[in-house]
Amino acid sequence: MSPQRRVEEELHENAHIDYSRVSITWNPSVAQLYEDALKYEEGSAISSTGALVTASGNKTGRSPKDKRIVDEPGSSKNIWWGPVNTKLPEHVFLINRERAVDYLNTRKRIYVFDGFAGWDPKYRIKVRVISARAYHSLFMRNMLIRPTEEELESYGSPDFTIYNAGAFPANRYTTGMTSTTSVAINFHMNEMVILGTEFSVMHYYMPIKHNVLSLHSSANEGPDGDVSIFFGLSGTGKTTLSADPKRSLIGDDEHCWSDNGVFNIEGGCYAKCIHLSPENEPEIFHAIRFGSVLENVIYNPHTRVVNYDDDALTENTRCAYPIEYIPNAKIPCISSNHPKNIILLTCDAYGVLPPVSKLTSAQAMYHFISGYTAKIAGTEDGVTQPEATFSACFGQPFLVLHPARYAKMLAERMELHSADAWLVNTGWNGGAYGVGERIKLKYSRDIIDAIHSGELAKAKYELYDVFNLQIPTSCTGVPSEILNPSKTWKGSEESYVKTRNLLAQSFIKNFMQYEDQASPEVLLAGPMLSSA
Repeated sequence: MSPQRRVEEELHENAHIDYSRVSITWNPSVAQLYEDALKYEEGSAISSTGALVTASGNKTGRSPKDKRIVDEPGSSKNIWWGPVNTKLPEHVFLINRERAVDYLNTRKRIYVFDGFAGWDPKYRIKVRVISARAYHSLFMRNMLIRPTEEELESYGSPDFTIYNAGAFPANRYTTGMTSTTSVAINFHMNEMVILGTEFSVMHYYMPIKHNVLSLHSSANEGPDGDVSIFFGLSGTGKTTLSADPKRSLIGDDEHCWSDNGVFNIEGGCYAKCIHLSPENEPEIFHAIRFGSVLENVIYNPHTRVVNYDDDALTENTRCAYPIEYIPNAKIPCISSNHPKNIILLTCDAYGVLPPVSKLTSAQAMYHFISGYTAKIAGTEDGVTQPEATFSACFGQPFLVLHPARYAKMLAERMELHSADAWLVNTGWNGGAYGVGERIKLKYSRDIIDAIHSGELAKAKYELYDVFNLQIPTSCTGVPSEILNPSKTWKGSEESYVKTRNLLAQSFIKNFMQYEDQASPEVLLAGPMLSSA
């Protein structure tokens, strides 16, 4: 039986997809996906550099409140239930699954992509994605790991199946639904159903089944084999700062840290494009070419040149491209070396966190669990101005287990492999948003360079009060006065102290929810206020 027919039979048997009425295209080429998107999907175009331009639909940001996990005996005791992971009865999952399949059966054509998640063959899983749109299939083709022809021949059945019916809304009157959007995961059936929106799976499988730490992070490797891991939510510079021409990119978003080293989960990158330029982000800018997918951008209808500064649709303009489009990507995306530097990126909208601080082990755990940053306009629905937020492990929407479990695994690996930890603020300096200025990307790059060269490990440090952070007194390429936010504050000393203490109090209040699972050393590693 040919692979095409095998897939058709499996979809018919497992999901009742009627291949006699629906044309199923299995692992189509990039060229065919372009042709179908341009022919059948309104709003599709080709940019002047050859990327496929499309719109993601009504949802132009993430929908973290719409993630649901089936409450079933095999996984329920491990899940971090709450606002991030909402319980869903299995029969409701089956209703959503049937709704998605019914929708797919009404299409004239659907696309099936069989790929992998995880570059390490020992841990990777086979993932099948069924999509109604060519654009969605190309997106997933870029973001998952693309099998070779030989691997496809012996692929067999998937370990996990995703039904992507994102163009079709969930029934908001169904039990457990709060909107027309739903991303539902069933670890018993090894399936995901997407409705009403356009990969938390490895964050469950790796720690639970293999004792491998999964991380919402980017990673790169230096010429001498030293690995750095970058944590940070959208808008903190995680993708930009890890795409370093002097270092090999392992990946920009999702990784695992095993006993054997670090490996990327994904086969591509998903980068923000707002204000993208060849001067500031040359690697990403030049990755936008044939095979890439551009979402929600504005372009000249005559020249097809994209205006990356135009946010008429959303500030969350994005591009998905295969990781090999980055010239210094490490292929395969795996390193046998353990991380030397753990870099926690934050975007401080208050303007009081230093551009760089050297963290103790306890402080690293405190700030990792806290996950302080700012939601940048466009990264989530309804966010039009930056606002302070805390996102556990710098990736709360992606977590499946309790944050303390990931933090404990990270602490153990940092201690075992003597990794240094750093808190790097890429947000505001000189004042809060609206008064101060965003720290220049050049300065952030210089700071990262100084971490990698070993300069900051040997630097002279001073204590930054209240937050009790060690901050360097100098860093090559960075004006020394901005290293201490109190020296650049555009306002009275009283306003500075008030703003600093306000943020400190926010940290203290947020961490109360983790106090029962934190060690005394970690509890003492956060901000300290005399009145707290």
